Amino acid sequence: MQTPFTNQSNFPSDLRETRSGQTTRLEQPGLNDAAQPTVFHGAYVGRMDMAADLQTVARYLDVHQDWFCRCAEPMTAEPLGDNGYALTVGHFGAMGYDVEPRIGLHLLPEDHGVYRIETIPVPDYTPQGYDVNFRAALELKETAASEGSEEIITQVEWTLDLDVAIAFPKFLNALPKSLLLKTGNALLNQIVRQASRCLTHKVQDDFHTTLDIPLPESLQHRHHHFLERLSKGLHLNA
Repeated sequence: MQTPFTNQSNFPSDLRETRSGQTTRLEQPGLNDAAQPTVFHGAYVGRMDMAADLQTVARYLDVHQDWFCRCAEPMTAEPLGDNGYALTVGHFGAMGYDVEPRIGLHLLPEDHGVYRIETIPVPDYTPQGYDVNFRAALELKETAASEGSEEIITQVEWTLDLDVAIAFPKFLNALPKSLLLKTGNALLNQIVRQASRCLTHKVQDDFHTTLDIPLPESLQHRHHHFLERLSKGLHLNA
């Protein structure tokens, strides 16, 4: 099975994903510690509520060219073709390791009420020391605003599976694995927190502002802009 990561040239080692989801490295001679990536996995879930029917929300999401770059700020988003974007998330660091993640995202057209976002390569760009595999799904559900209410809202429920491979510097590989776990998980949570705060909050606000729909106070309290981490894992290459 091929590695799930889109950019492989920055990792000399050969990664393979097993049936259990774990990632192992096939040994190659001459590799130093800095070239052996550590793979972290996170599964997340989140939701944002829109004060409109499902069709109205779907029409807005379909034309992402009108809102994605604007809603990504202060992250930088550059269009890649008709449905892709090169997203620079920001600068992050922990324990002397610094990274500025830049990933390509492909926003697939709606399919049976589900919108998917997948990782794509960014042309003429090779990440140094990291790689990201991003798989998100957004599902629209129309429901009453509250029990017994005639007001309709649309809940945008979404999940995210995220794999991040980090080739830590040699001095970090010399540290205990528990510290590597702490460092990698901190970086992963920083990246997800930054992206989810920007996109979820701003998409909800932009939708209601663009369509001139008041955002009820009840929905503001249900504005979940940070994804809850459901599970976490660490696969250290032996």
